[in-house]
Amino acid sequence: MPSYHQVKSFLNHWLHEVDEHSIHSPFFYDLYTRTIAPKNRPDIFLLQKLRTSLLDNDTVLSITDLGSGGKTKPEVTRTISDVALNSLTPPQVALFYLDLLYYSKGKRVVELGTSLGLTSLYLAQKKDVMVYTFEGSHAIANAAITNFEWAEQKNIELIEGNIDTTLHRFLEQTQKIDFALIDANHLYGPTMRYYKLLTKRLTEKSVVVIDDIHRSSEMEKAWREIKSDVLVYGSVDLYRCGILLFDPVLNKQHFIWSLK
Repeated sequence: MPSYHQVKSFLNHWLHEVDEHSIHSPFFYDLYTRTIAPKNRPDIFLLQKLRTSLLDNDTVLSITDLGSGGKTKPEVTRTISDVALNSLTPPQVALFYLDLLYYSKGKRVVELGTSLGLTSLYLAQKKDVMVYTFEGSHAIANAAITNFEWAEQKNIELIEGNIDTTLHRFLEQTQKIDFALIDANHLYGPTMRYYKLLTKRLTEKSVVVIDDIHRSSEMEKAWREIKSDVLVYGSVDLYRCGILLFDPVLNKQHFIWSLK
């Protein structure tokens, strides 16, 4: 059930959102029409089949959650179906991420928060990309790898462990990131840390997506601060997630839209 905060933030978002008829920027109009509101967006049958099977999977996982700041929480047992029900990205959102990835022409993708790997598989449908996905839980990482193998998807590399450690190590060994999805620890501190680490390898053409920006007051605080960052020249609040753009020609424009 949505919290009072989520209901209030949704109503505020709804009151301020605009559609393509109110967008005067050619760049953002093109972005809207090609990614936010495309017509007849079909789902990917293989991935929809996987989604259904995960929601029906009663296999029990023993999960150790690193929690905020890498502090290990007590191990808990959850079924794959329970993890899927609470963490899988909805189909229309996952397809939007794929559309946005195509639009950005990105080839080097970082996903923070693998979960069961379904969003990774959507992103990997762009054949010329390499998806580097980060997951802290060993049990969930193993389940995701099983799904990658089932889908015979070769352009995904799962990096397991505390993201505060593994992301820093990864960034030391890479030159740039074209597209990043932050969907891991939905707290202010980790979100800010992940964003600041990623900025070391972003370019003017990079795109960063932050999931669940209105989930809590601290996620909203992180979103407000990040979209005001000196490196950010364009941003879009879609309620479910936020898009960050880094090209100076965009001249500090911000929009509030809704996914169709």
